[in-house]
This record gives sequence, C-alpha cells and structure tokens, in this order.
Amino acid sequence: MTTEQNSSNSIPLQTSPQINFPTSQPNTNLNPNSNLNPYLNSLISIPFPKKRRKVRLTRKLSTLTFNNQVFQQQQHYSSSLSNGSINSNNEHVTNSSNYIMNSVTDVSEEIIFINKEATSEALIALTSGFPADSLTDEEIEAGVVSVVGGIEQVNYILIRNHILTKWRENVNNWLTKDVFYDIIPGHCGTLLNSAYNFLVSHGYVNFGVAPAIKEKILIESTKANVIVIGAGLAGLAAARQLMSFGFKVIVLEGRKRAGGRVYTKKMEGANKTAAADLGGSVLTGTLGNPLGIMARQLSYQLHKVRDKCPLYRPDGSSVDPDVDLKVEAAFNRLLDNASKIRQLMGEVSVDVSLGAALETFREVYGEAVNSEEMNLFNWHLANLEYANAGLLSKLSLAFWDQDDPYDMGGDHCFLPGGNGRLVQALAENLPISYEKTVQTIRYGSDGVQVVTGSQIYEGDMVLCTVPLGVLKSGSVKFIPELPQRKLDGIKRLGFGLLNKVAMLFPHVFWSTDLETFGHLCDESSRRGEFFLFYSYASVAGGPLLIALVAGEAAHKFESMPPTDAVARVLQILRGIYEPQGIDVPEPIQTVCTRRWQAFLCRGSHQ
Repeated sequence: MTTEQNSSNSIPLQTSPQINFPTSQPNTNLNPNSNLNPYLNSLISIPFPKKRRKVRLTRKLSTLTFNNQVFQQQQHYSSSLSNGSINSNNEHVTNSSNYIMNSVTDVSEEIIFINKEATSEALIALTSGFPADSLTDEEIEAGVVSVVGGIEQVNYILIRNHILTKWRENVNNWLTKDVFYDIIPGHCGTLLNSAYNFLVSHGYVNFGVAPAIKEKILIESTKANVIVIGAGLAGLAAARQLMSFGFKVIVLEGRKRAGGRVYTKKMEGANKTAAADLGGSVLTGTLGNPLGIMARQLSYQLHKVRDKCPLYRPDGSSVDPDVDLKVEAAFNRLLDNASKIRQLMGEVSVDVSLGAALETFREVYGEAVNSEEMNLFNWHLANLEYANAGLLSKLSLAFWDQDDPYDMGGDHCFLPGGNGRLVQALAENLPISYEKTVQTIRYGSDGVQVVTGSQIYEGDMVLCTVPLGVLKSGSVKFIPELPQRKLDGIKRLGFGLLNKVAMLFPHVFWSTDLETFGHLCDESSRRGEFFLFYSYASVAGGPLLIALVAGEAAHKFESMPPTDAVARVLQILRGIYEPQGIDVPEPIQTVCTRRWQAFLCRGSHQ
C-alpha cells in the first residue's frame, strides 16, 4: 500500500513571454454604438442554456440555432454561385473563388461566402474556445481587425472558422496559408493573414505530435532563450510550440518525471498489471480537446465512457430507478430556479454561494423530503462538487457555470494504457531538466534568472506553468513581485481538490458492462467520500478499480490513514456485491493520493 502525492489537470500562468496557448476567454463588451449594427443580426448567433451537469459523466453540447438571415443570405449566395451568371443587379459571380463581387457597392461591405457549412464550422470554432459571434480578448489585443464590430469582424470570424475546420480535417499536416488563396476572396487577404497568423501563433492549429509538426521543432533556434517552468501538459505543449517558432527552450521540472498532475502509474502483483491514472484520467469532451487531437495524431483509439451509472444505498442495496429519476429531476429544477433568481438578484448574487441557494430552494419547494431522497440529493451535490472542482459553499451563484459556453463537446473517453502515453509523446526530444524545484524568479528588462537550489538559469524570458495551488502557496518567489492584477487573480481563484484510491484486484468481480457506479452516504458532510467508482478494467490492462473522494470529504481524506481508507472502500464494495453472492477479494496493490499535501500540486484543479 502506498500514498501517492499527485494531481490532475493543469493551469498555466503566463509570466513572460506574452504568448497565449489554447485557452480563451469570452469578450462580451462590444460597443453597442459600433458599426456592428445592423450587421449583428446577420452574424451567427448561438444561444446556450445553462448547463445542468445532470448527466453523471457526459455533458452534452447544446443544440445550435442560427439566425434565419444567415441562412437566407447564404442560400442566396449559394443559388447565385450554382447559376454561375451575371444577374440584373450587375453582381458578378465567380465560381472559382466562391464569392460575390458587387460592382456598385464596396466589396469590403459584403459578407463573404466561403461555403455552405458556416454552421458546422462555427461549431468547430466553438469547441476550440471561440465565441460564435464575437472576438476573444486575445484576438482584440492582437488587433485581428481594424475596428471591433462591423462587417470586417463578421468576415474575419468566417475566415477564422474555416481555417480551424480545414486543419481539423487532417491534423497530421502542417496547414499552410496558400491553400486558402483560391477560397478566400482576394480583397480579404489582410483578414486571411490576420486569422491564419493568430491561429498559428496562439496554438489553435498546427500543434501536437504528428511527424509533419514535429519536424518544425528541429529548426535551429534563431530567437530568444525561454525558460519554461514545469513539465506538466501546459509546460510541455508550450515548449514544443515555442521551439516550433524558433525559440531556444529549456524546461525545468521539480519531479523526476514529466506530466505534472497527469501521472500514469504501473500497478502490479500476483501476475497482474494495470496502468492507473492517479492524476487526470478522463478526456472530458473530445471534439475540441487538444489531447483528443493528439490521440488522433498518434492513432490512439479512445474508449468512450458509457453513460450507465447505477447507484447504491448506504447499506449496499440498489437505488430504485424511479426514485433516482425523481430526485435528479428535482435537482435540475432547483438549478433552474437558482439560475432565474440570480438574474433577478443582479450583482448581489456574487455574494451568495450556489450551495446556500440550492439548500434554500430545496426547503422552499419541499424536495428530497425523506432520508433516501435526501441521500440521493446529497449524491448529486457531491457529483456537482466533483464537476466544478470545489465546495458548493465556495462557488458563487453568479459565476459557477460561467465556462459552460466553452464546453469542448463530444464523448468523455479513457485512453487505453493511460494518459502517460500522451505525456511521453509531448516530452519526446524536449530539453527537460528534472529534479529542479524553482524557488525564485528574477525578471527585468535585461532578462530573467531562475533559481533552483544552488543553480541559477539565465534566459531572455520565462514562462511559468506551475499549478495555481503552488502559486497560491507562495513557494515560488517573484522578484519584482508579480503585477497586482495577477496577484489579485491568484488570490481570487479557488483551487479544488479530488483524491483517489486505486485498487488492483486479482480479478474483476464488478459488472463489465459499465465504467461507473455510485454509492450514497447518509451523512451530508461525507457525501463526497467514495461516492463514485471508475472501472478501468477495459483500458488499464488489468482488474483496476478507482474510488473518488470529492468536496469536503477530499480534504478530510488527506489525514485519513491509507489502511483506513482502503478498509472503508472494501466495506462499501462488500456491502454492494456480497448480498449478490459475489466475493470481493483483498486487493493486490492499492494507492491513495494526497494532492493537497503534494508541494508541487497543492490541489487538483481549479
């Protein structure tokens, strides 16, 4: 039995250089007086209902609806193109370029036509982290258009979405700009340059580990020296990207291995082996997930996590499916009510926790009135804390679901053999120096110095990708101190905790037709204790079962002796299976994580 200090997910903090990798935030502050109107009604519009997180594993992307004007306009263009003629309005239709040039009006005031797939291309952009009808803050900062809003922005978005789509068609190739010269109208050459350069420089296309892309990092360094701190997924991806841009890079990692909070451990004994993901394990949505794209490049087959998730009472008996559905429906109604009330509350909702709101509504509406229903309700609360990576008492009613529009969409999947395979591919041929724990970062106009023990590394720039929990702990000292806006952000952002108990058994005694099952607790404060079990038997190479600990229980788990934790898990499993006449054997090997105590993690995810 061992205790593993590790964690999942990765949160990069960019200190320097100012290079943004595939993360984006919405910009909702368009000037209503800008020339966006009346064109706004012609732009693709995708409304999003609030995510309920009611599905235990998968979170489905909302159905897209588009403004009729877009369809009417696109249909008009399509019809004109198919005719291939000059009409009475003196509009010359050019089939080879797929756009309409009007000899009377300025072509810059026309919405361009690229193809008939504007809706599907908008969806691909959405799963990549772009809003459907506006620019990201990063795009505005990069000056991708001369004026924010207006027809130029519309055309830029259409071009940007098309480039993203084109690369997704074959992620093994390095996409060049010249493939668009016969597709994008000539008068939009500036927008094509702007969109292509932004997507490449910010890592939205031409990234990963395909041979054609890996070749780019073999180019001799011609630019500045960059020190990347942390060899987690963020640091590895950033290092590869920087090297492809011509920078000279060195990666400093405090552990003896790469991957950070993504760690696949080989568990073995009694002629049984299994690859256990003790950190990040489930690829949550593969449509826009960069890791899903990497898996495609490596020809790795992903295993879809099935939706089936039976629940068991504290005594081990099965929960009545009808009662389960009733409480789940009530739970989602309460989330709906919470969403409505926050709109009425306005800014006051920032100071109200989601947990307090749900409990108030539960009492007001008389939901979960008996003990079984209350246990089920608490299970859903634990699942919500797991999905949000934090205590409901710490989640703001106003902003708990602010990232919903940026779901990557698609199935939730396991990677057979563990996510360490992706780490290995990302780390290949990178200059990584291990067991280099950074204590101090000095930076200024003359360059940077990074202190690790008795060694000092010097460079032109530093990119810090350590977890948010490490930044919050203050274990890395910045000289001079970070700007106040970054200090404020580090302080405000919460950093959640999820722990695991991984168990390798002599054989599979649980059902093989599911990947998950849940267990209810009759104490509210312990609702997240071993509330969900993942079966990895189909992908780990052996009979592996992992129990999750979320919410308040995850913090208490940090001080629970591993022997007590395993004994409690076995008690739960035997309570479920022995009444069915199924023997639960002693595990061959077990591992308990302690992610809050791990000084290179200080938590699991934000």
